[in-house]
Amino acid sequence: MTKNTHDGDVAFIRALAELLNENDLTELQVKREYGEDDSLNVRVSRMPPQQIVTQAAPVHSVSAPAPAPSSAPAPAAAPAGSDAGADPADHPGAVTSPMVGTVYMQPEPGAPAFITVGASVAEGDTLLIVEAMKTMNHIPAPRAGTIKRILVGDGDAVEFGAPLVILE
Repeated sequence: MTKNTHDGDVAFIRALAELLNENDLTELQVKREYGEDDSLNVRVSRMPPQQIVTQAAPVHSVSAPAPAPSSAPAPAAAPAGSDAGADPADHPGAVTSPMVGTVYMQPEPGAPAFITVGASVAEGDTLLIVEAMKTMNHIPAPRAGTIKRILVGDGDAVEFGAPLVILE
């Protein structure tokens, strides 16, 4: 790359960092193609102030979910005879979050929740919403079944791969 292109790349990265801060985003990723064999792949990220934690565990591990606000239904306790001490992410019926975001259990405030413990769902039914970068992402049921446990509460922050519900 030439010095001129390099200076332009630095300015581009600075602009991305400013965009990240101005729009209160946690991550941006952009790929610029200059030619067939020349490109720039940039990922700019930051942790929001309320979530700064030192974590030595792998990315896919998840800490216990925070208590749900009083307006949201509490996550169900593990049924008797189940492996209550086991990691919910290892459960074969676990539905995990496909992204980092905020969970919403109903389509709008005051509306009934999409799911409740014991409810039957069909493949493709919306289980909940994960908001990421101001976009509401409906999380569909990967298969038909019964909701055995709800592992998150309304308004909880979730990480990529975090278990949301147990569907059997």
